[in-house]
Order: sequence, then structure tokens, then C-alpha cells
Amino acid sequence: MYQNGTISARVYTSVAQIPVAGATVAISQRQTGKKHTLLAVRITDENGEIPPVEVPAPPAQESKTPGTVNPFTAVDLRVEHPGYQQEVVEDAQVFPGVNSLQEVELIPMAEHEIPRNSYNIVQITPQPLT
Repeated sequence: MYQNGTISARVYTSVAQIPVAGATVAISQRQTGKKHTLLAVRITDENGEIPPVEVPAPPAQESKTPGTVNPFTAVDLRVEHPGYQQEVVEDAQVFPGVNSLQEVELIPMAEHEIPRNSYNIVQITPQPLT
């Protein structure tokens, strides 16, 4: 039986971590093949944040021995805002009973750059939980 965890995001730009308000954050879960199930779409507030989104996650007790299921659900986040390159975060981990905060840095496009469906991919690798 699955429990719920949550994921939230904070979107910013530059080393100074300036919040990006009005960014679209789409959260999805990969299924078999290349299919995704859309879980939520949110818009960042003036602090560059979205509220937590509930995600079903496997109970921690089911992962206490090697070779069992991962104790988290992996989700992908696609973040976009006009004037910035899209950012895709793959395999962000959501644990039961925990809010996972995913920070996303958007890179500004050059002043007259034409968007070409280019995006930056960030792959989150599972943590060794042993």
C-alpha cells in the first residue's frame, strides 16, 4: 500500500539565486516506455516556489532489505519561462511522509535568441541507502 510524500520546487536564476516568478512547473511520472503520467502543473509565486504536490510513494518498511523496491517514487519536473532555457529534472526522489524540495536554476537566453526547443537536463541519481 502506497503512502503519500510531496514534492515542491524553488525556481531561481543566477548565482545570486534570484527567484523566477511565473515559471511553469510540470511534474510527471515516467511509465513503461517513453510515456509519462502528468501529476500536476503549477506556476511559481513571487518567491519562485510552488506549493507541495502529493505523490504516492512506497512505504519505507518495504525497502529495508537489499533487492526490494526503492523507498521512493521518481518524478520528472519540466520547468519553463519565456526568456529562459527549459530545464528538465529527471528522477527527483519523493519519499513517503516527507516533502522533497527540488531547486531548479533557469539559464537566461541571449537577448535575441530564438527558442529552439532546447533544454537542459539534470539527472538525479539514486542515493545509496545502505
